[in-house]
Amino acid sequence: MARQKPNWMGPAIEYGPILIFMGIYYGFDRIVAAFPHELLQNTTQLIAATVGLMITTVIGIAFSLYYDGKIPKVPLITAVVVMIFGGLTVYLNDETFIKMKPTIIQTIFALVLFGGLFIFKRPLIKPLMQKAWNMTDEGWRILTIRFGFYFLGMAVLNEIVWRTQSNDFWVNFKVLGSMGLMVLFIFSQYPVIRRYHLPEEDEA
Repeated sequence: MARQKPNWMGPAIEYGPILIFMGIYYGFDRIVAAFPHELLQNTTQLIAATVGLMITTVIGIAFSLYYDGKIPKVPLITAVVVMIFGGLTVYLNDETFIKMKPTIIQTIFALVLFGGLFIFKRPLIKPLMQKAWNMTDEGWRILTIRFGFYFLGMAVLNEIVWRTQSNDFWVNFKVLGSMGLMVLFIFSQYPVIRRYHLPEEDEA
């Protein structure tokens, strides 16, 4: 049964885990100084931040289930990958796995979009975006293909960044860089959205 969800709850569930991740990563030295526990002293800031990401992700999923009575597919996929690769990172004390997480998630999204379009003939971007954009089927097909290639490109870019750059650079890219590139990509699709726009009934 769905319950009335506070207006701030949605953004908190969506962005809370990544903000906690960033906060722990960049505030790790202060956290260790304030709580000089052996467990903290024997770990790295990235692994500590990964633990925070996992905990807040589970909390977010629990709140979604409590308020909405269900878990949306995209956050569920993300949460599963976070728990698997975050768990491997912590258990094996190996930062490689959490750095691979964006690659896996972006690749899954791309495969789902391409599979939905070419196997099931369904542009799966449409159910996610149709409240914001009203377009023809051809417009949704083009947009689905472009989003698929965008996610593949981001997967490749993440691999390049984490394998060649420092942890600080990768963390900044993962959060700020990825968001910025997504915004730029969406804005770049405006000509397609405008070209295949379907007028609302009151516009007809």
